[in-house]
Amino acid sequence: MKQKPEQGLEHVLHDFILDGFSPRFGQVQSNLPTNACWQKIKSAGTELWLDTGNIDEISKYWTQEFTAVTTNNTLLNKEVQTGRYDSLIRKTAEILDKYDLDDRQRKLEFAFALNAYHALRLVEIFDAYVSVEEHTDLAGDADLAVAYARRYYAICPQRFIVKIPFTPAGLLATRIVSGEQIPVNHTLGFSARQNYIIGRIGRPRFVNVFLGRLNSFVADNELGDGQYVGEKAALASCSVIRELCRTHSIPSRQIAASIRDGQQVLNLAGIDVMTMPGKAAGQFLDMNIPQEQITDHTGYDYEPGVTDKASIEKYRLDTLWDVPDKLHKCVDKLEKENLDTFVPDDIIDFFHENDCGDIMVRWSEKEFKMSMKEGKIPRVTNWKKPLMEKTVGLDSLMNLAGLCSFTADQNTMDNRVESVLSKTKE
Repeated sequence: MKQKPEQGLEHVLHDFILDGFSPRFGQVQSNLPTNACWQKIKSAGTELWLDTGNIDEISKYWTQEFTAVTTNNTLLNKEVQTGRYDSLIRKTAEILDKYDLDDRQRKLEFAFALNAYHALRLVEIFDAYVSVEEHTDLAGDADLAVAYARRYYAICPQRFIVKIPFTPAGLLATRIVSGEQIPVNHTLGFSARQNYIIGRIGRPRFVNVFLGRLNSFVADNELGDGQYVGEKAALASCSVIRELCRTHSIPSRQIAASIRDGQQVLNLAGIDVMTMPGKAAGQFLDMNIPQEQITDHTGYDYEPGVTDKASIEKYRLDTLWDVPDKLHKCVDKLEKENLDTFVPDDIIDFFHENDCGDIMVRWSEKEFKMSMKEGKIPRVTNWKKPLMEKTVGLDSLMNLAGLCSFTADQNTMDNRVESVLSKTKE
């Protein structure tokens, strides 16, 4: 007879994932090479992370100046698709088969095991802090998001940072988890105003702007070359977050994420944290920039590469860097609410009732399916009406697209797990 999951599954899986883990906390960095250009970026005030879960890629660029790596549903999926974790999948199945789990519970447990195990390998090899991301199914489930965040952190409290996405449920979950002193990387942020909300309500260790996708939105939709759009948003958000640190004692730091090339590394020198793929890191080094030119750029106000300046308001690009007074007032009121009683729909309702509904959108099934079809960069022709009517902010639309693209990759990884298990049964 199968056991109920509450009869020890968490502890069994916890011990299984940690079996053989041999960390060298504080002993790895001193044996690594250093790089003068990375030292200059650090001296400008930036902590350096690599945005990859690939061990070979990390090894190529990892120096003493780097402290963390960040994985996500897309990056982990790439590792799982190689087949290197097929054996882990089978062994995890042997454990899960002893318990009475429905299909969703099994899917979440497999994803947890794969994420945690792979992250431990990165800790073991590089002594890196590692951002581990929750299954996309939890983006709308605050209670389970909290439960899995606690479980991830328990695996490796010395090095794990839990990634929770910006959704109404994610905001509520982050507030609880951060209150328990679990470090949260609140991901899928695209604007200063989103991070203003996250910083004040969620109080996570890190917030993000996925800046490369913002540049791509403008370029791919032929609104301009897109240069500096993401940089402007990221630096505006960094300024907002630093001000909140001073005025509200929030613990958050700004991550520049989704960096596309070496020039953006230089453009964002001085931002709190920079996470870059190996390609961008390599491009930056190949630029051979004189060290005296690597300085703090956080005071820059970049001019966004949009051909028709009227498009900035028309397509809501201003939502990427402006934090209007009405949002300040909305969050002031929200902080006074008993948020312990709130569910995700309450968050959406509150923002709509306080004239900020374009930042917390209740997406229809039709809109969600359209975004899934589009991928990570929305097609402006599909969203022109809600953008122009200001019922949707561009940052909100990019957040939806990001969640949908991660969901697609998560589904691919889930299918890989099932494929491996099906072959085992044959």
